[in-house]
Amino acid sequence: MDASQYKDYVLVLLFIKYVSDKYAGVSYAPITIPEGASFKDMVALKGKSDIGDQINKKIIAPLASANKLSDMPDFNDLGKLGSGQEIVERLTNLIAIFENKALDFSKNRAEGDDILGDAYEYLMRHFATESGKSKGQFYTPAEVSRIMAQIIGIGAADTSNATTVYDPTCGSGSLLLKVGDEAHAKVTLYGQEKDAATSGLARMNMILHDNPTALIKQGNTLANPLFTSDDCQLKTFDYVVANPPFSDKSWSTGIDPLNDPHRRFHDFGTPPDKQGDYAYLLHIVRSLKSTGKGACILPHGVLFRGNAEADIRKNLIRKGYIKGIIGLPANLFYGTGIPACIIVIDKENAHTRKGIFMIDAGSGYIKDGNKNRLRDMDIHRIVDVFNKRLEIAKYSRMVGVEEIEKNEFNLNIPRYIDSQQAEDIQDIEGHLKGGIPGADVDALQPYWDVCPQLRQTLFKANRLGYLIWPFPSKPSRPPSTSTRSSSASSTA
Repeated sequence: MDASQYKDYVLVLLFIKYVSDKYAGVSYAPITIPEGASFKDMVALKGKSDIGDQINKKIIAPLASANKLSDMPDFNDLGKLGSGQEIVERLTNLIAIFENKALDFSKNRAEGDDILGDAYEYLMRHFATESGKSKGQFYTPAEVSRIMAQIIGIGAADTSNATTVYDPTCGSGSLLLKVGDEAHAKVTLYGQEKDAATSGLARMNMILHDNPTALIKQGNTLANPLFTSDDCQLKTFDYVVANPPFSDKSWSTGIDPLNDPHRRFHDFGTPPDKQGDYAYLLHIVRSLKSTGKGACILPHGVLFRGNAEADIRKNLIRKGYIKGIIGLPANLFYGTGIPACIIVIDKENAHTRKGIFMIDAGSGYIKDGNKNRLRDMDIHRIVDVFNKRLEIAKYSRMVGVEEIEKNEFNLNIPRYIDSQQAEDIQDIEGHLKGGIPGADVDALQPYWDVCPQLRQTLFKANRLGYLIWPFPSKPSRPPSTSTRSSSASSTA
C-alpha cells in the first residue's frame, strides 16, 4: 500500500490506542470510549475471518459517532487490504504492532509533543519522496509553526478561554496547536479544512493535546466558510494563522467573487482567477477583529506580482494592515521547493503604521536530506529580531511607507535588503609568493583598536605590503629517548 494510504490506518490506530489507554473507563473524560469500542476490544478481533468488518462496526463507527469524527478509513477495503486470509493476517499483524508495551500511553500525555503531528510529518516525508505524491500542504513544518506562534504576540497578551484562534486551512491542526501552546492560558481553537480525511486527523490531534473543545469543521473555506455569526457574517477572531495552498488555481470554484456575501473582496480588490493567494489573505483580514493579529504563509510572488494583485497589495499597505514580512529559505515545505514568506497582519493601530518591518531569513537553514530545515538558532534569531524590531545590516530593517510608494508598492524583499555577501578578494601575489596581505590585516582594525599591541604581537613585516605569522604552525614535539617513553607517549 502506498504511504499516502497507509498513513490513514496507522494514525487512526495510534489515536485509538492513545485514547483507550488514557480514557477508557474514565468518568468525565474529554473523549468518549463507548463500551466495546476500545483498543482491547480491537485486540479481541485478531484472527477472525470478518476482522475488517468487525473493526468498522464495533470500533470505528461507535468512536466516530460519540466524538464527532468523520471520514474514518475503511478497515474492510478489500482493494487496499486484500481479501480472504490476506486481510485477516494484515490487520492482525498491524494490531499486534500497537500492542507493543512501549506504546503504553496510560501514564503519558502528549503535552508539548505533537504525537499525531510528528507521526504525520514522518509519513509525509516518506511518501513525498518515495511515492512522488504531494500531501505536504496538510502539514506545516513545526519550526515554521513555532515562528508564527511567537511573532503574532499571543505569548505576551493577556489571554483566557475567551481568546479565539482560527486557522481557515488547518490541515492536521499542528499550526493551531503551536499557537495555542504559546498562550499563557487555555484559548479556544477553531479550524476549517477542505480535505475530509485530514480534517478528521485534525480533530483527533486536538483531542490528543487536551483540546477536546476545539471546533474543527470540514469544508471549503473560501466557497463555504462555516464559522459565521447569527447574521450570516464571518465570525471574527483575536488571532488567525494559516498555511493555505500556494497559488490555488481553483480558489474561485463555487463562489462569485464580485458578489461575495461576506464582502471579503469588496474593500481591497478581487484576486485573479488563477492565483488564489490573496483570496486566502483577504479572508484572514476579514476574519480578524478590529484589534486582531494574524500571520499567513504565502509564496514570494504575492510581494511583487502586478495587475489585480498589485492593487490589492497597495490597498492593504495604505490601510496599514501589513505589519511585517519574513522571507523564508527555499525548500522548507512538503510538496514544493519554492521559497515562501510570512506576512504578518495587525489591525491594532493600523492607521498609525508608518512602515513595514522586513526580514530576509532566506540563508539561515541546514540541509536535511532533500529538504531544508530551520535550526533553533535560526528560529530564535527571526523571532528575536522581529519582536524587538532590531535592524541588522543585510538581514532586517524597517521600511517606510514612503519608500514603498516610490517602488510602486512592490514589497519584494531584495529591493529593500541587500543580503548578498561580498566575495573574498583574491590576492594573486600573496598566493604565488606567500605572505599575508596588509589590506586583510587592516580590515580587522576594530580589533586592533581594542587591543592596540595585538597586531604587532601577531604579525611581522615580510616585504612591502605583506606580513608573516612568525609562530610555528604546529608545536614541536620532543624526540623520544627510549622505546618505553615513545610507547607511553603514543598511548597518551
